[in-house]
Amino acid sequence: MLKFAPRKKRNDNKALEMKKGIHPENYRLVAFKDMSNDDVFLTKSTADTTETLEVDGVEYPLVKLEISRTSHPYYTGKSKLVDTAGRIDKFKNKYAKFKK
Repeated sequence: MLKFAPRKKRNDNKALEMKKGIHPENYRLVAFKDMSNDDVFLTKSTADTTETLEVDGVEYPLVKLEISRTSHPYYTGKSKLVDTAGRIDKFKNKYAKFKK
């Protein structure tokens, strides 16, 4: 039989206090830009960045992404065309010298 630890009472102030000094100070709105399709979205973040981007007349810190939910094949349902024939030929040429 499973036994659970008793819950702390709501009137116990020590149990409900947040810890001091562990939360980030630079939590702010940041613009994330998907470089593959130029999609921009705003969200709160503590990411360090030196670049900025103006969105709707307001300037936000900018974080550049190579891929996001708007360009990833899993979310879009579209597969990117991959040159598999060229990759296979490169592999065969590279390892042909080891063939007996």
